[in-house]
Amino acid sequence: MTDQFNDNTPLVFGLDIGTRSVVGIVGYKEKEKFHIVGHHMIEHDTRAMIDGQIHDINKVAETVNLVKEALEKQINRPLTSVCIAAAGRVLKTGNVKVESEFEVETPLNKEHIFSLELQGVEQAHRQVISTDDNDITYHCVGYSIVKYYLNDFIMTSLDGHKGKKIGAEVLATFLPQEVIDSLYSVIEKVGLKVSSLTLEPIAAINVAIPENYRLLNLALVDVGAGTSDIAITKDGSIIAYGMIPYAGDEITEQIVHHYLVDFETAEKIKLKLDKSKVISFKDIMGTSHKYEPSEIIKTIMPAIENMAENISSKIYELNGNKPTNAVFCVGGGGQISSFTDLLSQKLNLTKERVALRGSEVLQFVNILKKGVKKDPSIVTPVGIALSAYYQNSNFIHVFVNDTLVKIYNNNKLTVIDVAVLTGFNYKDLFPKRGESLTFTLNGEEQVIKGMLGESAKIVLNNEEVSINTPIVHNDQIQLIEATSGEPPTVKVEELKAFKGDLHFIINNQNISCPPIIKANGEHITKEYIINNNDRIEIKNNYTVGDLLEFMDLTIEIDRIILNGEKVNEDSIIENNDYVNWKEKKPSMEIEELLNNKEIAFQEAVVTVDEIGSSEMSDRILSSIIVKVNNEEIKLLNKSEYIFVDIFDYIDFDLRKPKGKLITKLNNNDVTYTQALKSGDKIEIYWEG
Repeated sequence: MTDQFNDNTPLVFGLDIGTRSVVGIVGYKEKEKFHIVGHHMIEHDTRAMIDGQIHDINKVAETVNLVKEALEKQINRPLTSVCIAAAGRVLKTGNVKVESEFEVETPLNKEHIFSLELQGVEQAHRQVISTDDNDITYHCVGYSIVKYYLNDFIMTSLDGHKGKKIGAEVLATFLPQEVIDSLYSVIEKVGLKVSSLTLEPIAAINVAIPENYRLLNLALVDVGAGTSDIAITKDGSIIAYGMIPYAGDEITEQIVHHYLVDFETAEKIKLKLDKSKVISFKDIMGTSHKYEPSEIIKTIMPAIENMAENISSKIYELNGNKPTNAVFCVGGGGQISSFTDLLSQKLNLTKERVALRGSEVLQFVNILKKGVKKDPSIVTPVGIALSAYYQNSNFIHVFVNDTLVKIYNNNKLTVIDVAVLTGFNYKDLFPKRGESLTFTLNGEEQVIKGMLGESAKIVLNNEEVSINTPIVHNDQIQLIEATSGEPPTVKVEELKAFKGDLHFIINNQNISCPPIIKANGEHITKEYIINNNDRIEIKNNYTVGDLLEFMDLTIEIDRIILNGEKVNEDSIIENNDYVNWKEKKPSMEIEELLNNKEIAFQEAVVTVDEIGSSEMSDRILSSIIVKVNNEEIKLLNKSEYIFVDIFDYIDFDLRKPKGKLITKLNNNDVTYTQALKSGDKIEIYWEG
């Protein structure tokens, strides 16, 4: 612990979660110096990580928490946020060139530049997805600018210039989303928030190869326990990244199998190779052994050669099938005896051009924590901690539908910015109509739009918000697309063309008839629900033939009179028209029509009997007295009487309906042809 910083000094916390160990560094930057005030390293007690990938989240979280607690004691303050770096053998890279043009010469600022870079990252992401057949979701863990362009000329920087056209060649790196999710799960379990996320070779190269060295064609190799991370520089830029699953654990496993020891013992043997003259250990059978380091090195040499072979092959691949001019090695796995010599041989370089980098590249680092050495093992942890200064002011991380998203922070970010970045179509914010209903009505096409769905739902940190709500680092955002509505459900009776029942005065009686409705040539009722592509016909009048068919009558056409005129079968009967014919029997069962008028072409029977004068003379005329609505009425001059005769004696206009017609005879329902006798009690009235 040191007293060269105070409680107000802003500190950064970098965490290198490796395959064999977790290293934490706490420090602060002052001008060009980085001061380390806290450092702690703990090895995993189980193989909770393999090849740089977290396998046991809970075990790794326990180790991370121990490192965090130790650092908090060292600096005497709580740690709340952390910088982390990702590794993994399934690294994908995308190399793209993007351009942006302005209408006039425009002064360029940081927002222009970062928008351009972000465009490059998005295009690189699409490139990676298009070349992957495994349906894996990839997350960008870092990117580098290979070149900038101003009006088609190569530039090292765009800030402060003016131009109409800018461009950038962007090298972006991606890892599967599950790799990132596991890292974040560990960090959340120990009560920390991620302040920046980078890639391990990016973190290492920012320390090991300063920008003024990057004009040279160099390779940086960070040899860890599970993976070896590689970055290539040329012409002032980082031009490639790569990872391979060959590193220090390959050597440890060789010791395990050859000397019959557990992994932990093998790791201790490996670490003593450069420190002890004699190495003693017991195998799993309990047998004690003593070896000189040279004997063990001879045994593990095939594993070291294999590691050097794979790393050199990857360098060739990333550098256009040729070796780089020199190689810098960092990380604990690269410190094994003879590794750098073997790597130089594989690359056809002199030994001096393949070297470990430690104190030489850490001149700007001031270690205030006692017991910490400037060696290759802390290069990457220092780079991870420094990423807070490189990234924090420019980008933030948020979760969109549980997916980690990195976005440039212009200090005025809202939900809509991250929605656009993630490819959320702005049209999905608004409710969509359901499928339209298309049909023909009397030969003309009709289109009725579908119902509107529900608007998009936006939830920020468990609260529903608008699309313009500001967002900050580590926000949790749920974007739920607007839904499509249902297709319309339309009945025939809801169409404007449907005018309701028709009313005809037939033989001085008001009869209600439904309009003639057909769907695809078949008779239907007004309750029919219209389907797509239906052919609907609605006739708001009848022909004489229609009326006779509806009433189930057979009458000679020449006996029918329409509004005082003779007719034919096709003569049109309009609403409220008068229809008469010479009767054979003076009534019909109209009540059934009134009660069931909504059913097309329902049975309705009118019987007509023509009464000749000769028959009339043979009959005896009589009279009867009945009560109609409690009033006595005398019926005269007929030999027999039926219910319909009553309308000749009362003031009751059937041509002007005022509701449903109710007719009762002695408190019972009655038909119009039912016989009457003296003393009958009749009720007639409109209901409703």
